[in-house]
Amino acid sequence: MIREALVLDIPRINELGNLLEDNFSKVYSLGEMLSDGITKVYVYEVDDNIVGFIIATDLIETCDILGIIVDPLYRRKKIASNLLDYLITELDENLKMITLEVRCNNKEALGLYDKFGFRVVNTRKKYYSNGDDAYLMVRESE
Repeated sequence: MIREALVLDIPRINELGNLLEDNFSKVYSLGEMLSDGITKVYVYEVDDNIVGFIIATDLIETCDILGIIVDPLYRRKKIASNLLDYLITELDENLKMITLEVRCNNKEALGLYDKFGFRVVNTRKKYYSNGDDAYLMVRESE
């Protein structure tokens, strides 16, 4: 089941977020994000356990995906695809463009984004704290 995140979900989101970025809870102030009216945070639950989430900023015509992560025990079950599809469906009415950054060496994520029509438009050198490069990817609505 996919639903909007609640304040009670913050500890689990932070736990999963640490798989995405070491200082996730310091970089992303989820308490503020859940109430700012701009950030969308959706969680994916299996048996009342959050196993994945997606965070994005909704700027009406443009959306920037800040992060998407699935618990390693639940990967390859289309959870990330379902979260991405849910976000696109929820924001579809006025959405013209979605952007995101992804590690250049993250083949699984690149495959997912390619499946959803994202294309690489730029490379951001040493974008991540460990020095990894990132692709800036864009998906434009028809």
